[in-house]
Amino acid sequence: PPPPPSCTLPISICWTPPSCTPAAEPPAGLPSVFIETPPSLVLVKPLLLSPAGVATCIERMAAAVDGPVDLVAGIEARGFLFAAALAVPLRAGVLLIRKDGKLPGATIAEDYALEYGQDRIAMHADALAPGARVLLVDDLIATGGTARAAVRLLRRAGALIDQAQFVIDLPDLGGAALLRDDGIAVDALVSYPGD
Repeated sequence: PPPPPSCTLPISICWTPPSCTPAAEPPAGLPSVFIETPPSLVLVKPLLLSPAGVATCIERMAAAVDGPVDLVAGIEARGFLFAAALAVPLRAGVLLIRKDGKLPGATIAEDYALEYGQDRIAMHADALAPGARVLLVDDLIATGGTARAAVRLLRRAGALIDQAQFVIDLPDLGGAALLRDDGIAVDALVSYPGD
């Protein structure tokens, strides 16, 4: 079995599908998060189905934010859920970063490399005022391609962005380290190294 995760949330992680018994039972009322092989397929559905799990997650993410922010930028799609919930205690607005072509109206976009090709994300052209302090949020940081493209896009729009929050980090895939190289302070509630 893989080594135990570094975790600040009362959840457990195992390498088997949700039909299995978790490696360790979480405290009453809180869900387990399961990582299937390969580890890039992370399921956060049990966390999202638990009111106590969501509340704990958002409380811990909010506590880790450094200073006030004007906007919380969520990356499509689960990032939208965490961004909207996190914006409430931070008293911030929500900015959506989506796959290109899905937002109505005028947008700006950023290309980024995938393992076998290219993709493109976009945001509304008028979503932020220059100098707005923005926090980037998503459920997972793996290779960092989408998150790094989001940072470039936000900076091009005039945002001041120097921090990002994730529920889960897969550090062996290097995305968090790359974001740090880009000047972003990265925080994740669960860090799960591979073998």
